[in-house]
Amino acid sequence: MHVAIPLYPRFTALDAVGPYTVFAFAPGWRVTFVAAAPGPVTDDAGHLTLQATTGYADLPRPDVVVVPGGPGTAEALGDRALLDWITGASRHARWMTSVCSGSFLLGAAGLLTGRPATTHWGWLDQLAAFGAVPVSERVVHDGDIVTAAGVSAGIDMALFLLGAAAGEATAQAVQLAMEYDPQPPYACGSPAGAPAGLAEAALSLIK
Repeated sequence: MHVAIPLYPRFTALDAVGPYTVFAFAPGWRVTFVAAAPGPVTDDAGHLTLQATTGYADLPRPDVVVVPGGPGTAEALGDRALLDWITGASRHARWMTSVCSGSFLLGAAGLLTGRPATTHWGWLDQLAAFGAVPVSERVVHDGDIVTAAGVSAGIDMALFLLGAAAGEATAQAVQLAMEYDPQPPYACGSPAGAPAGLAEAALSLIK
């Protein structure tokens, strides 16, 4: 199974690296970072650079596409090369997926019309403008479309997808290999459990 993760300036690192790690552990799976042209692409913090090893034209038919989100999504919505590649890949891919605001790029490519989807809680309602039916869940699966909520939810999404494609035993082995056993020190990972006023502070960190 060949997974393609498109990179664009100011993507959020964990959106891409979380799913990458899950799929990279999976036997027989291959992951490629792609962009308009091969080369380095820097994340939203400006400190981490990932290398796109392949251009869009050289990988038109991946089995799985994982579109990361991040502050750069707003500008990427006007990136015709990226959107055209997403649309083209969707004609052949087994699954089209996104993490966080990456779902807006799926929507802009015409893939979410009338379909349930999720994104980061701070922008969930805005998905409707792209034809989607916003759903407040960590992972939303609708046929060949799988969307994940904010940032860390990409790991959950990738494990779900791996289980669907390769079987639960494989996904469980990868989860154990990663020691993915979340036990956060604070119960404020969603607005529902966060103290009053924390949402504003959290959104101010996303630039």
